Amino acid sequence: MSDHRAPAALTGEDLETWSALATVLEWLPAALDAQLQHDASLAHFEYGVLYALAGAPDRTLRMSVLAGYANSSLSRLSRAASRLESRGWVRRTPDPTDGRYTLAVLTDLGLRKVDEATPGHVRTVHRLVLDPLTHAQTKQLREISRRIQRAIRDEGGWQPPAIAPLADEALTPPAS
Repeated sequence: MSDHRAPAALTGEDLETWSALATVLEWLPAALDAQLQHDASLAHFEYGVLYALAGAPDRTLRMSVLAGYANSSLSRLSRAASRLESRGWVRRTPDPTDGRYTLAVLTDLGLRKVDEATPGHVRTVHRLVLDPLTHAQTKQLREISRRIQRAIRDEGGWQPPAIAPLADEALTPPAS
């Protein structure tokens, strides 16, 4: 009978792999935030909310769905939505099909903001993540990321609205 308990500490290659990933998990969000804050006065979280809404049918999602996509509590998302509303980029409204829910709607001004912020964000994602990798490594990173996602939780995260069978573009600006 084999012992399936986890070792008491990470060592060797396991420690090197975890250390490298943990560093990326710490450094990448700060780098994305810095670029978006500098270029578009947005936090990466806020950009993600606007981007998800831009790709949604009628630029509208239930707040609960949006919170799931963003791996966010409803209260954190609500605070971000309040900031985005105060800038005229999002509006919230009761769901006409079920008043227990609130819809987040991307305004025309919000869509312009996404269109303005996306090119710089895409350049940063390419510079920091995609360009340092070969085509094969990019595909490996995608598969590795999906496996880790499935290990964390059963339900999938946000997916691009339409994935062409051979498309390898990480981010495509939403259509106006």
